[in-house]
Parts: sequence; structure tokens; C-alpha cells
Amino acid sequence: MRRSVVLPLSGLLLACLMPSTAMAQAEPPPERIVNLLVYGDDPCPESKGDDIVVCARKPEAERYRIPKKLREKPAVSGGPGWGSQVATMEQVQRQTLPGSCSAIGSNGFTGCTAKMLQQWFAERRMQESKGEP
Repeated sequence: MRRSVVLPLSGLLLACLMPSTAMAQAEPPPERIVNLLVYGDDPCPESKGDDIVVCARKPEAERYRIPKKLREKPAVSGGPGWGSQVATMEQVQRQTLPGSCSAIGSNGFTGCTAKMLQQWFAERRMQESKGEP
């Protein structure tokens, strides 16, 4: 009984591995495919033999221009300049040092009273300059 199961399966595997007759009769691909850009009213050249010619038409104004891929400027490599990096580091340093009135870093709260007093003095000067008591 075991032989009767193995024989049909082996025949099925052999049939899958053999090339089909449809694949054996397929035509070979053309020898050459030519892709061209044609500008304005220029004619597309005709194919010769088994060659395939594919033409894309562009306006006449594009004939002598640099291709779009080369016209675009590449992105600046290396990230931001040193000036902006130093400014960012100084700003962060001002926010985290003692006397900065910030919840970030150690002793960041110590500048809150100083900022409040500066604001109060600035408001007082404004009132005095306007003539208010």
C-alpha cells in the first residue's frame, strides 16, 4: 500500500520539475531596447530589425538645459554651523545655572526672586515715567 502512494507523488514532483512546453516555445526577447528623449518636433527614429525604440517627447525649451536632477542643489552636510550650536549651548547653560529661575537643573529656582524683583522695578519705573504715584 505504501508503494501506491509514493509512485503518484514522485510522478507529480517530476512533472513540476520538467519545463513546460509553453515555456520552451516562448520567443526570445528583442536584441536591443533603445530609450530616447526627443525635443520639440524632432521625429523619433524608426526601429531596425528586432530593436525596440521608445521615445519620450520634451518641449523645445528643455533641449539645452541642465537635467533637473543636476539643477537641484544638494543638502548641506554636517548639520548646523558652529555659531548656532554655541548659541544653543549658551542658552541651555543660562537656563540651568543657579540664578536662572528654572525647574531644570540644580539651584534653578534661585533666580526666581531676582526676576520677580527686576519685573517689579521695571513696572515701577514705567509708572513714574507716566507720572502716576
